[in-house]
Amino acid sequence: MNTPISHPAKRGVALAALVLAAQLATAADPTSTVTLVGRAVPDIANLPAGPQRDLVEYGKQLSERTFAHIGPEVANQKLRYAGNNLACVSCHEASATKPFAMPWVGVSATFPQYRGREDDISTVEERVNGCMERSMNGKALPLDSREMKAFTTYIAFLSKDVPIGATVQGAGTVQSKMPNRRADVTAGATVYAAKCAVCHGVDGQGTRVGKAGDAQGYTFPPLWGPDSFNTGAGMNRLAMAARFIKHNMPLGTSHDATQLSDDEAYDVSALMVSKPRPVKANLEVDFPARWNKPVDAAFPPYLVGTADQHKFGPFPPLADKQKQMTEQLKALAAAERAAKAPPSR
Repeated sequence: MNTPISHPAKRGVALAALVLAAQLATAADPTSTVTLVGRAVPDIANLPAGPQRDLVEYGKQLSERTFAHIGPEVANQKLRYAGNNLACVSCHEASATKPFAMPWVGVSATFPQYRGREDDISTVEERVNGCMERSMNGKALPLDSREMKAFTTYIAFLSKDVPIGATVQGAGTVQSKMPNRRADVTAGATVYAAKCAVCHGVDGQGTRVGKAGDAQGYTFPPLWGPDSFNTGAGMNRLAMAARFIKHNMPLGTSHDATQLSDDEAYDVSALMVSKPRPVKANLEVDFPARWNKPVDAAFPPYLVGTADQHKFGPFPPLADKQKQMTEQLKALAAAERAAKAPPSR
């Protein structure tokens, strides 16, 4: 899902998704708001026995034990879609239901949606495969696979009673501001030793359930190294990682009961993104509309600033400059499209 859609069949799917998104947006109540904090999570036990319940249950299993079903160590090599032994719940906590921990609750009501990474309308299936190729360092699931159907059915189940087009409070992460300075990796190492190493290991390689090769994954996942997320994952962006870590880490943290200061979360995130991990190929094609590119996306091309600044900050000056450039860049892109358009008759 990382390259522009050029195949005719894919263009047809994208166009259909765009039309559907427009129809849904028109039909939705723009004032509708759903708050996930304190909201009851749908109970699978309430579903009648049958194919839908089977898929919902499998989707929940895939989220919690991704490594055991589609990981790189499963016996059936045809099911080795994930390239690492993480689980979806390594980031999407509490079976993808925890507010402000990137929950899947309400996702079905917000897709298809425009995504800046592709500068296109994306479907839920494309979003799932984006995680497969980045956070799971693997390959895309076939759209007609039981696994893809299970993921999307579980997401739809969690989104039950969330109105299409509603604003979902508690989705994503808490959007806090970053300190206006370069992150301090040395200070981050101190925070890591005090608050993180007990779970994720002194070397950041996580805590295995069993041993390598047993497809049993981790009690606590590795944060860097060969069995972690790759350079194209959202968690490899310092600001995004800092927001997630501040409001979800260490264990027991929530958005309204944090354990780290803004500076501690910022610096320990810098330590994490400074470490080696698998490299995602062709990142230069991400964010073809360059004004959409987050300033903490630390891979070229860059609109302004240096590579070090995009990786470690400070980010506010970059964000301000990019905001100033946006209208100019949009006008330039429009002019380029007009120049390439066939002459009207």
